[in-house]
Amino acid sequence: MLGYTVDLAVSDDHLIVAQRTTQATSDAASLLPMVKQVEQSCRARPREVSADSGFFSVRNLKGLEQRGIEGYLPDAHLTGELKQRRGRLKCAGDSPEHLRMRAKLRSEAGQARYRKRQGLVEPVFGILKEQRGMRRFRLRGLEKVSVETALACMAFNLTRMWRMRNSPSPAN
Repeated sequence: MLGYTVDLAVSDDHLIVAQRTTQATSDAASLLPMVKQVEQSCRARPREVSADSGFFSVRNLKGLEQRGIEGYLPDAHLTGELKQRRGRLKCAGDSPEHLRMRAKLRSEAGQARYRKRQGLVEPVFGILKEQRGMRRFRLRGLEKVSVETALACMAFNLTRMWRMRNSPSPAN
């Protein structure tokens, strides 16, 4: 089966700071390697990581806590509750880390911070798919698709940086 998954780490200014192409069926295994990539490319550990429920695992929660990174990772059940697709969950969680994450994301501040994720990464994916035609890869094989993804991300960042540099400054 040929299928590829592209994971992106996006900064607050909408620049792609890390990207990863895999053939994994789940994103959960990509979170901690992406954090490591961000650390390498930015030469600093991120203070926060926010990802959708596909990246959730107790292992990832523990990994973020061990690194001192504030995480915002809902599990799929909590996502349904927060989007009001279902009532409050009866099962508290699988671990102390899971309980803490659910409590954090149920808080007003946690929900506000998590909503910020959608405004950061989703527009980047939208631009790559819609404006840059990245709905299908032109090449085959994981190595070649990874290069194609890296080139698309580099082009995105160059365009973004050029626009940021050439846009008028906001009035003070």
